Amino acid sequence: MELLDAHGSALSGFDWLVKAIGPDDWAGATPCPGWNVRDLLNHLVAEQLWVPPLLGGAALDEVGEQFDGDLLGDDPVGVWAVVSAEAREAWLRPGALDRDVHLSYGLVPAAEFGWQMTLDLAVHGWDLAKGIGETSPLHDELAEALLAVFSPQVWRWQGTGIFDPPVPVSVDAGAPARLLGLVGRHH
Repeated sequence: MELLDAHGSALSGFDWLVKAIGPDDWAGATPCPGWNVRDLLNHLVAEQLWVPPLLGGAALDEVGEQFDGDLLGDDPVGVWAVVSAEAREAWLRPGALDRDVHLSYGLVPAAEFGWQMTLDLAVHGWDLAKGIGETSPLHDELAEALLAVFSPQVWRWQGTGIFDPPVPVSVDAGAPARLLGLVGRHH
């Protein structure tokens, strides 16, 4: 599965879940310590807001703190729809993956950033599904693609707080369960 296809799949799955959030779900717990459903969506909105400026060549200090705090306002689902569409459009622009982007740990290829954002959408999609009592849209093809990219890199995450340490899964576990185990989710 190519990056833009994987990203589109992860984004579509997360979008479906956002539309499934019920009025009583916003304060519900998620598997992310300290985050309820609203907090989780706010995090994903912030992540998507970073995409257009970073792919446009902006440095972190140029963006500053404008994406901190509550970004959802009174229409969280509407905000998500606009922001996620703008981020996706930025990924699809010709040449978007051919540049380097500024991240907190240095300059990296845009494709690497794209895979990170895809992983974020897929894993947090599972988190959101758990938080609202829905079935996760994480499927085998997407999980296999993410495992191929991130299994060799898991050692880089240790101690960073990005993900919990990997948890064991059964040897016959499907790709989604293996991916979730890799990032410390108890499936």
